[in-house]
Amino acid sequence: MDKYLLVLLGVLSIGIPIAFVTPDTGELRPQPFLGLFYASIGGIIAVIIYGSYKAKKERQKANRERRRKFKK
Repeated sequence: MDKYLLVLLGVLSIGIPIAFVTPDTGELRPQPFLGLFYASIGGIIAVIIYGSYKAKKERQKANRERRRKFKK
């Protein structure tokens, strides 16, 4: 996974506890930010899917190049 995807994954994973805990006092929120929580979960899923898709495409390209060199 690329560096920028890892940074984005870190930011999204930090957003999950912020949805339930007040950063100023450290206490639990009476009404958590469910939008932030679900957006963070959805973003994490999207980053994982995009990272695995990108890795699969790179692997396919490497295999194609390897087969091309082997045939010659």
